[in-house]
Order: sequence, then C-alpha cells, then structure tokens
Amino acid sequence: MSLNDTLKNLRENGIDEAKRAQKLQELNDLRVNLLGKKGPITKALRGMKDVPAEQRPEIGTLANNVKKDIQAAIEEKMAELNQKLIAKKLEEETIDVTLPATKKVQGTKHILNQTIEDIEQFFIGLGYEVAGGYEVEEDHYNFERLNIPKDHPARDMQDTFYLSDELLMRTQTSAQEGRDMEAHDFTKGPLKMISPGVVYRRDDDDATHSHQFHQIEGLVVDKNISMADLKGTLDALCRHVFGPDREIRFRPSYFPFTEPSVEVDVSCFNCGGTGCRICKYTGWIEVLGAGLTHPNVLKMSGIDPNEYSGMAFGLGPERFAMLKYGVNDIRDFYLNDVRFLEQFKGVN
Repeated sequence: MSLNDTLKNLRENGIDEAKRAQKLQELNDLRVNLLGKKGPITKALRGMKDVPAEQRPEIGTLANNVKKDIQAAIEEKMAELNQKLIAKKLEEETIDVTLPATKKVQGTKHILNQTIEDIEQFFIGLGYEVAGGYEVEEDHYNFERLNIPKDHPARDMQDTFYLSDELLMRTQTSAQEGRDMEAHDFTKGPLKMISPGVVYRRDDDDATHSHQFHQIEGLVVDKNISMADLKGTLDALCRHVFGPDREIRFRPSYFPFTEPSVEVDVSCFNCGGTGCRICKYTGWIEVLGAGLTHPNVLKMSGIDPNEYSGMAFGLGPERFAMLKYGVNDIRDFYLNDVRFLEQFKGVN
C-alpha cells in the first residue's frame, strides 16, 4: 500500500472512531494514539525517504490535512458529548417551579419601637425636634439642673445606679433638658424638643416595674407658655394615641422641676368613662406627669423666668403600649417571644 493510501486510511478510520466515541476519555486517548509522536501518522511519514522528491510536497500536504481532519472530528464529537453532559446535569438539577415555595417569615418592628416612632412623628408634626441624650449621664444634669440638689428628699423617688460620685445611669430623659436649654439660641425662636430613650432605676422587676424602661420627655420654652398650651398639647397627644373620643384631666401633683405639677389622666378607652376593670371603675386612667417648668430650672440654664416660661411632660412608651393593647405584664416586651411580638405587626 502506498504512503498516500495509508494516510487516507488513517484519516477515514480516525474520523470513524471519533464519531463512535461515547466518552470524553475515549476521544482524548484517540488524539494521543493517532496524532501523538508515537502514532501511526508519524510512523507513516518516516517512509518519506522512499518517496520520489517531486511527490514529497503532495504527501506532506496530505499528512497535514489528515491531522487537521482527525482533530476537527475529535473536537466536534467532544462538543457534542459536552453538550449532552450539560443537558443531563440541567435535567437532574431542574427545580419544579410548580411546587410551593419555602415560606420566609417577615419580621416587624418591635411594638415599643412602633409606639415611640408614632409619638415622635406626632410631635415632629407639631414642630418639635428629637434629641437623644446620654444613657451614662452626669449627676449635675440628671438631678441638680432639674432642681434636685444633693440630699434633696426627691432623690428618694428614684433609686439610682451610680457609676461614680458624679456619673450614673440616667433615671430620666429629662436630663437632656438642661443641655438643650444651654445650647438653644432663643433669638431664632422657641425651644421645642422631645427626648426619647432608655432609663435605669434600681427596681424589682414585676408585672408593672422594670429596672430598665423607656421614657419620652418633652419640653417647650418660649414667652407666655401657660397651662392652656400644656393641656392642648397633651389632649391632642392622647386623642392621637388612644382615639379621637378621649378626654383628659389634670390632677395636682408634685415634681421638683415643674411648678405647678400635674398628673394627667385619660378617659378610659375601654368603657368610655362609665367604669370597668381596666380603669378600676373610676372612668379614668393615669398616663403621664407634666407641669410648667420651674423658674429655678430656667435660671440654671441662664434663662430669665420673668421673660420666658416653659412646659414639660414625661411619658412611658411601655405604659402607653400596655394600656392601648391590653398587655398585662411589662416583661412581655423584653422576652423576645415571637408569638407575642407578631401580634403587633404594623399596628401603628
């Protein structure tokens, strides 16, 4: 058999073997066996010395074409097998989109955060600013600037966590009042602020008490502030939180930083004022404390009480939420029990 015929047979057999291959490894072995240095094509070309000189270019061209044709057949078959492998893998990993999806539980803001943000938005709508304050506070701002000097008996009303002689965990967000009155420029208008945040008191935890709870303090300082301004503001707040039919009443009370001081009651939203278990059959529920800012508090901030007056109020978001939603134990707010918390999804 001539060298020309040998090369043509090698091409025909190589292409045929490539087409019959069922595995990629078979194609790799075929390429090495046919096209490698020790393959039959290389061996056949060693007979070029016996070919007349004028035929050698033709044989050389044929040999190159044989290699290219076999390589092309191998690559074509490889592409076909790879495509089949991909199709098989896709079939095995196919997701049945007709099956129900895994349900993802959507969380919600904590009910206390919802309550605080709702109250914040109410006061922002009235032109108030929101001031955070410091949880680790100076005795000077927490007590003395609120007209509660050292050894004053009013300090017994708040059992305090002291960190040093002058530093403590704030017992009330009222501590921010002194800082804001110092910093405010009254030539640009009145001071209107609320200060929400966490406060701390050494107390025994039970259904209605906690050593750590939230408070929102409010303060307005301007010329000619009166009890009418205070009552109108708190009346609007209680109607916003507890319902448009609510009424409020003031009862005389005592706070060192306000004079006069009042306790604020709201008409019972459960019975409408006729008397029930929630209001202890009085028709009223105590919700917060308030009053007109004491002249001494204004003086200590460099404000002339003969020219300016103020009003202050403090409320507990926990108490508001307990009353509004019928929560009987304040500790439920802090236990992170999803069964409890999911009841208040988007209530505000």
